[in-house]
Amino acid sequence: MNNAKLTQDENLSIKVSYQLLPTDHQRLDLYFSLPVEMGIGPKTLDEEHYFHSSIENHSAYYSDQLHLPLVRSRFISQKKGELSDYRLNLNLFSYQILIALDTDIKQTIKLKESKDFYPQAIVLAELISGLLKKLRRYTPSDKKLSPFFQNADNYLSWQVEQSFLKLLSRGPKSSEFSTERNFLFALCRSENEYRTTHKYNSEVTLADPNRITNKMRLLQRLIEYGVVLQKEMKSLNRNLKRIVRGTVTAIIMAFVMLLVLNARANFTEVTIALVGMLGVVYGLREIFKDDITRVIWRSIQKGLPKWRNIYTNNVNKTRIASQTIWLEYIRNKDLPQQVDKLFQTRRHQNKQAAQLLHFRSDTKVNAKSFLPGYDEIQQRIYFNLTPFIRFLKKGEGRLYSLDGSKITKQAVERRYQINVVLMQTDKQELQQIQRFKITLNRSTIINIEAMKIDDDD
Repeated sequence: MNNAKLTQDENLSIKVSYQLLPTDHQRLDLYFSLPVEMGIGPKTLDEEHYFHSSIENHSAYYSDQLHLPLVRSRFISQKKGELSDYRLNLNLFSYQILIALDTDIKQTIKLKESKDFYPQAIVLAELISGLLKKLRRYTPSDKKLSPFFQNADNYLSWQVEQSFLKLLSRGPKSSEFSTERNFLFALCRSENEYRTTHKYNSEVTLADPNRITNKMRLLQRLIEYGVVLQKEMKSLNRNLKRIVRGTVTAIIMAFVMLLVLNARANFTEVTIALVGMLGVVYGLREIFKDDITRVIWRSIQKGLPKWRNIYTNNVNKTRIASQTIWLEYIRNKDLPQQVDKLFQTRRHQNKQAAQLLHFRSDTKVNAKSFLPGYDEIQQRIYFNLTPFIRFLKKGEGRLYSLDGSKITKQAVERRYQINVVLMQTDKQELQQIQRFKITLNRSTIINIEAMKIDDDD
């Protein structure tokens, strides 16, 4: 079983990724322990709203050889295969470069020391330059193939420039590594000049940041064609919810009609008292109908899956995999024993009252084989933590200390901790379980620490 990895994605988002083999079946459970002081619960953050706004699922063909794209050079030679084959292999090659670039840029940005940062950045720059040369070595002469190549080449060149500019802007500044910085700047200028020479983008587009950015997003989607699996999401239990709503309405209406008939029997004429009584009855119906429906529905849907994603190859429309998803608030007694044991390993002062949120994903691979050369697909699930911190206190505190007869003060930021237990189960019922401690403030994730089984914190 290929272990699932939990890593930071952006400032306030995390990513869980794992690989799946043909005919594979894996279950993934994430248990979020959210401190009560965060103010998160069923009344403040609805599960469905959080799922649709802050959870994203993504599936694509995968190779762990990120730095050696799996699609060999001959596959993107204009002399090999049909037009559709050329486009698919070109997209595979380009997508592998993008995944490698994104992975290594994020890892390099984490290096805070100049002596570590710049050598790694140079290695990455030389590597990506070699991959671009490999791609451009097979510039097609066939006019039918040229648009596919130009789209991929244009986007890769732009993305390389943007990635290294971001790397330089976020990396440490040091005069000792001016040669390395100049080398990276030269790479960015070279790619910019390359696109200008080949007239990939008009001056009007280049002059407007919004236009060039939107154009590149379009090119990115074109590159993902045939590689990233097409997703179709279905909401489950929709008919069951309608039945529950209808049944509750019918019962309440029967009770209301009973009260109305009794009122009419006691009042032989239409009076103000009768009108007032009927108004109260119908008002109570409107007040309690939604609340009763909500309580009954939450009780009925507890433990039931809520969504299903169907993944298909957007070239031949074959079904590759299906993913069933659960998301609900749970109580401590609902925790599996091994998960509860991990939460209990925390030190006493860290065992705060918490709200538990459970995410579960069951993924079943229907395909018996993948694209030639690809033995796995990668499932990636992104969780945006921004809704978790919207109720946190703003600002910073002050720490005072006495230095002789002088009082000094230091600014300290407010930090919060979310504990997450990730449990992965394969089709042989073998399990991998890991607890993570996520430290964050209102603007970013400070640290993600994988806790050992016998550790406390």
